[in-house]
Amino acid sequence: MVDSAGLWSMEPLLASRLATHLKNSPNGEEYLCANSGSGNELEPSIEIESNQIRSVDSFDEYVSFQRRIFRVNLVVTAIAGILTIIFFDSNAAISLLLGAFSGILYLRLLAKSIGSLGKTSSSVSKFQLLVPVVLILAVSKLAVIQLLPALVGFLLYKPSLIIQFLLEPSA
Repeated sequence: MVDSAGLWSMEPLLASRLATHLKNSPNGEEYLCANSGSGNELEPSIEIESNQIRSVDSFDEYVSFQRRIFRVNLVVTAIAGILTIIFFDSNAAISLLLGAFSGILYLRLLAKSIGSLGKTSSSVSKFQLLVPVVLILAVSKLAVIQLLPALVGFLLYKPSLIIQFLLEPSA
């Protein structure tokens, strides 16, 4: 193409090469290239590699954060279960533990949905909302399970999140 000075411009040619290269590449943006300055050669961009390294590090950090939350949640559940057995009857303890394990399942499904956010989905799934519904249905059908301890057990994941937040060093 001829620009305003009457000279041939290489920009449309470089843009078309880049678009063709991206279109034919198997991984898409992994092979993005930057102009090297000479106009004839294209070099891989260093920024993309550093972004990939950062995303792997953040994913590993997210997985370790999940594991810490689940460990704290299990400790809080064990303490609450022991206290319930000591101060209340065994039916209340069973209800609390059933609610606590449904809370852990809810938290796991939520974490899995958040982990896939941006990779395979653009929004958080609503599937984990079935867990409290099934818990309430189980409480209404089974006479052994009590509603209040089951709901308290289900909400035990919240203190574990607060404890993990307080234990986490500030960034």
